[in-house]
Amino acid sequence: MSITQTGLGEPRGPWFTSPDLVPGTGPAGVPPGEARPARAPADRRWPRLLLAGLALVAVSAGSGGVAGHLAAPDPPAPAGPVPAALPPPGPAAGVPSDLVAAAARALPGVVSVRVGAGGGSGFVIDDQGHIVTNNHVVAGGGTITVVGQDGRRLTARLVGRDPDSDIAVLRVDGAGRLPALPLAPGQARVGEPVLAVGSPLGLSGTVTAGIVSALDRPVRLGGGARQAAVQTDASINPGNSGGPLVNARGEVVGVNTAIATLEGGGSIGIGFAIPVERAQRVAASLIARR
Repeated sequence: MSITQTGLGEPRGPWFTSPDLVPGTGPAGVPPGEARPARAPADRRWPRLLLAGLALVAVSAGSGGVAGHLAAPDPPAPAGPVPAALPPPGPAAGVPSDLVAAAARALPGVVSVRVGAGGGSGFVIDDQGHIVTNNHVVAGGGTITVVGQDGRRLTARLVGRDPDSDIAVLRVDGAGRLPALPLAPGQARVGEPVLAVGSPLGLSGTVTAGIVSALDRPVRLGGGARQAAVQTDASINPGNSGGPLVNARGEVVGVNTAIATLEGGGSIGIGFAIPVERAQRVAASLIARR
């Protein structure tokens, strides 16, 4: 079985390549001189199939809600005293309460980033309205719109971008500023639980859970020089580009950037994030230039 590498935001994102996957060949088993692995013909059909699938889910969810409302009889009037209201339920069984709190803390500061027909994710890093995302999300140019978790659509301007690190900084001015996420440079640990937050496949406000699988994993992103990345098994997909990887305290430990997939596409639990200390350093440099 062959291995296909793809960046988040495919077909717009960079290709993930690793020179260590298949010894004796080019990056990630690609013969030297070949720009990218061949794609199966079915890959060209996935946007149409995906849209069809999502439409079916939406219709099914809507009709199910209506059917349930029509089929359920009106409840009988209570015969005796009305019992006191029960306290709200806690986290579902098997879901650590710290991850629930981490999601609640992170989501308000995460945005969907839309540029033309493409897009990805981003997150706020300070009280001046600066937003970190991936360079490949905004590299195509055009008007940049960010959408907050509350549904607000705000126009953002590009502060700067760095193709080598795949980091870009945006800014939203005035009343449109959103809450900043706390950063935790150098604090990621192998085995600790993490959340990937963003807009995979355009589904904003999505949170997936996993662990830090490895640190300092040397990978090549978008054909650039190899750089150390945080590896995670949290499910990330196209559209997660630029979104945060946060720990159980809701602190950012990385910027989700690339995934590796088997032939045919889909997340296989091998994702990579730019360490937040590198993203923070690059972002500070880009902001200082303005």
